[in-house]
Amino acid sequence: MNLDQIFTALILLGLLLLLGKWLRLKVALFSRLFLPSAIIAGVIAMILGPEVLGRLVAWIPGEPAMLAGGVFPEATLEVWSGLPGLLISVVFAALFLGKTIPGPRAIWRRAGPMVAHGQTLAWGQYVVGLSLVLLLLTPVFGINPMAGALIEIGFEGGHGTAAGLADTFRQLGFENGADLALGLATIGVVAGVVLGTVLVNWSVRTGRLDPDAAKELDAEQLSEHDEREPAPSLAQTRSIDPLSIHLGFIALAIGLGWLMLQGLILLEANTWNADGEGLALMEHIPLFPLAMIGGVAVQIALMRMGHARALDRRLINRISGAALDVLIVSALATLSLEAVGANIAPFLILAAAGIAWNLFGFIVLAPRMFPKDWVPMGLANFGQGIGMTVVGLLLVRMADPDNRTGALENFGYKQLLFEPVVGGGLFTAMSLPLIYQFGALPVLAGTATLMFAWLIFGLLAFRSRREPDQEP
Repeated sequence: MNLDQIFTALILLGLLLLLGKWLRLKVALFSRLFLPSAIIAGVIAMILGPEVLGRLVAWIPGEPAMLAGGVFPEATLEVWSGLPGLLISVVFAALFLGKTIPGPRAIWRRAGPMVAHGQTLAWGQYVVGLSLVLLLLTPVFGINPMAGALIEIGFEGGHGTAAGLADTFRQLGFENGADLALGLATIGVVAGVVLGTVLVNWSVRTGRLDPDAAKELDAEQLSEHDEREPAPSLAQTRSIDPLSIHLGFIALAIGLGWLMLQGLILLEANTWNADGEGLALMEHIPLFPLAMIGGVAVQIALMRMGHARALDRRLINRISGAALDVLIVSALATLSLEAVGANIAPFLILAAAGIAWNLFGFIVLAPRMFPKDWVPMGLANFGQGIGMTVVGLLLVRMADPDNRTGALENFGYKQLLFEPVVGGGLFTAMSLPLIYQFGALPVLAGTATLMFAWLIFGLLAFRSRREPDQEP
C-alpha cells in the first residue's frame, strides 16, 4: 500500500458522502427516518463492495473478474478497514474540548435524575445481554460469551465504539463481534428514530406532552451543545489557521491518552501480571476512552490557566463530526454480512431484547425516576440508549424544541458523569477483556448490582422533588 492508494480511498469516501447527502435530499423516506447521510453512504458502499455486489456477481456464470470484489479496489477496502480504529480516538478526544466543565456538585444538581436513569439503562443492557448469553445464546447457538456486551456496545456506544473495538474483538478471539455490534448499531439508529417518533406522538395523544411542543427536526442540523457564543481568541488568531490549532489540541488529548494507556500497560506488566500469567486487561483496552480522559485533562488545564474559552466548541464539533462521518462510512463499507448471517438468530434476539429493555426504561422507569417532565427527559436517555447521543438529542428536541424543561442542558451535563464510564467509556472498553478473563457470570453479577443500585437510588433519591401531577 502506498500514499496514492490511501489518497484514492479518502477521495472515494468523500464522493460516497456526497452521494449519501444527495440521496437523503431526494428520497423522502430517508428524511422521514432522519437517517444521517453517513449511514446512507456507508450502506451504499457496502452494497457496492464484496459483501453484496461481489457475492451477487459470483452467482453469474462466467462472472466478470473485475467485479468479483465489488467496485472498490482491494487496497481501498484495506484503508477503510483501518480508519475506524484511528478516527474513534479523534471523536472521543473532542467530546469535552472547548466546553466549560462545571464541578460535580453543579452537574449533579441539574442532571442527577437523568444520570441515574441513564446509568440504569446502560447497566441493564449488560444484564439483558449477559443473561441471554448464559441462558440461551451460548448453550443453544454456541456464540462467544462476549456477545453479552454487544447490546451496550452497539446501541449505547454506536457505530464509532463498535468499530473502535474491532481490534479488541480480534485479539480476544471473537472476530465476528465487531460486525455484529455494527449491525446492532445500525438497527438501533433506525429503531430509535422510528420508535422515538411514535413515542412522541403517543405522549401527545395521551396528554403526557404539550401538543404544541412536539416538532419535527433534522438530525443533521443538531449540534451536541448548540452553542452560539462568539468565536474565542484562538479561533481568531492570524498566526495559524484556527482549524490547525484545534487539530493540535485534539492531537494533544490523544497523546495524553496514549501516555496513560502505556503507563497502565507498564503498571500491569510490573505488578499483578509480572510473570505473564496474571490478569491481563490493559493490553486489550483501546485508546479512545483514554483519549477522552486526555481531552478532559486538556480542557481542565485550559480552564485553570484562565483560558476556559480558548477553543471554539463549534469548530471542535465540526472536526469531531467529520471524523465520525468518515468512520461510519468506512466501518459500514467493510462490514461483514457473512458474520451477521452466520449468527442471525443470536443477532435478532439481542436486537429485540435491547429494544424491549429501552422501551421498558422509557415507559415504566422514566415516569418513576424523573421528578418532573419525564417525557422529554426520558426520551433523551431512550434515544441515546438505543441509537447513540445524536438520536437522544433529536428526540429531546422533538419533544421540547423550545427547551422549556431544560432537558437539553441536563442531557449535556449528564454526559460528563456518563460517557467516561459507559456508552463508549472505560467500562465499555473493559467489558470484553473482563468477560474474557472472568466469564459472563461474574460480570453479570457486577453489572446487575450496579443496575439495581442506580435503579433504587433513582427511585428514592429524587422523590421529594416529584410534582403532584407526575404520573406514569
